[in-house]
Amino acid sequence: MSYFPWLTIIVVFPIFAGSSIFFLPHRGNKVVRWYTIGICLLELLITTYAFCYHFQLDDPLIQLEEDLKWINIFDFHWRLGIDGLSIGPILLTGFITTLATLAAWPVTRDSRLFHFLMLAMYSGQIGSFSSRDLLLFFIMWELELIPVYLLLSMWGGKKRLYSATKFILYTAGGSIFLLIGVLGMGLYGSNEPTLNFETLANQSYPVALEIILYFGFLIAYAVKSPIIPLHTWLPDTHGEAHYSTCMLLAGILLKMGAYGLIRINMEFLSHAHSIFSPWLVIVGTIQIIYAASTSLGQRNLKKRIAYSSISHMGFTIIGIGSITNTGLNGAILQLLSHGFIGAALFFLGGTSCDRIRLVYLDEMGGISIPMPKIFTMFSSFSMASLALPGMSGFVAESVVFFGIITSPKYLLIPKILITFVMAIGMILTPIYSLSMSRQMFYGYKLFNLPNSFFVDSGPRELFISICIFFPVIAIGLYPDLVISLSVDKVQAILSNYYDR
Repeated sequence: MSYFPWLTIIVVFPIFAGSSIFFLPHRGNKVVRWYTIGICLLELLITTYAFCYHFQLDDPLIQLEEDLKWINIFDFHWRLGIDGLSIGPILLTGFITTLATLAAWPVTRDSRLFHFLMLAMYSGQIGSFSSRDLLLFFIMWELELIPVYLLLSMWGGKKRLYSATKFILYTAGGSIFLLIGVLGMGLYGSNEPTLNFETLANQSYPVALEIILYFGFLIAYAVKSPIIPLHTWLPDTHGEAHYSTCMLLAGILLKMGAYGLIRINMEFLSHAHSIFSPWLVIVGTIQIIYAASTSLGQRNLKKRIAYSSISHMGFTIIGIGSITNTGLNGAILQLLSHGFIGAALFFLGGTSCDRIRLVYLDEMGGISIPMPKIFTMFSSFSMASLALPGMSGFVAESVVFFGIITSPKYLLIPKILITFVMAIGMILTPIYSLSMSRQMFYGYKLFNLPNSFFVDSGPRELFISICIFFPVIAIGLYPDLVISLSVDKVQAILSNYYDR
């Protein structure tokens, strides 16, 4: 047990410090912005310090554990702890949220509420990744729904109310299945509810019940990840949301679904996961092709990037379904890699749309001449997205490839078919990525317009892009940076499958 409550501070600090935003003196938006960025930086420093000095990489067990009784009547605990699986997503959350608050600099309408909602979302996400109690995990999962709904419905494009309503209907519908799964798992087989992750890991269920529980959790995670056919809220949401909200959605929110799939479905429901894993691999493969093909037909720039996100999440699903060390490590690597690349593409796409006041690709063209810095940065991240060697996307997708090829669970012919279809998906990615860059930056459409004057990227945009570009290159050149965090935990999870 850790004597100092590091994780409680990390989870609670953003929302509590954020609530005092409303009491700041009314001296314009600058005070609110700097205060929010200060909270995010302080939170990131505390997180980094706690993980550097109090977390042992070679220990696959839960660390920094905290356990406080909260509600006596049904044995509900405030139970937190981290391991190699949760440390990556928590650091990603801190990093992307800090840069998203800096990206939200142009937001002036109701900026106090906007920044408070970002901080509330921050607490919910870190709480989800560090929960060690099933009901606490569900509460944290729900905590970030309301901030996201408000961020979508109040700041965004013309159809923002439609996309916010669609988002809340999908995610709240998924949460019903999550709650049923939590209650079914917690109330099974004992006189008192058992919500503790340690106890649940050793619990066994009848196969029929395990399949029902697995399916309930899977629907909730399929909405969040998203997995087809429950993905249709994502392009609409990204198409209308402010780009700083898009950074949080693409960088962190989508990762919660895949994290839940590994943390709960793989760890606690291993029999059902063995049954469902071939279907996950098939759906993941279809998703890569379907989303890449659909992306090509999108006129809206943000929707095109959103479909590329759905396509890339297909690799994570295949990695989870492969049930191999290599595949699962590849899935976690793809999770973090796409968190950086997706956030950067939405940020640069959003700033470009703001500057030229257009969102449709067929109306754009020729902006590489007046905006060379944005052109360079956007092209660099497009290359990372299409898995250029030396960047994180290439390593993550290659590791997932090796994972599925070396999986003992599948026969040779299905493996060849899956690999062939995945390869087609990897060919489609450059097609939609490069056509997006061509339509935006090449030609003479906008450049020849009278009175056309476009401002290129400033120091703030450059700083955000370079900050995200560093980890993309670092993971691409030295993937052990990320794999070393999770390798022991992955081994521990998969020992359930090998031992049987």
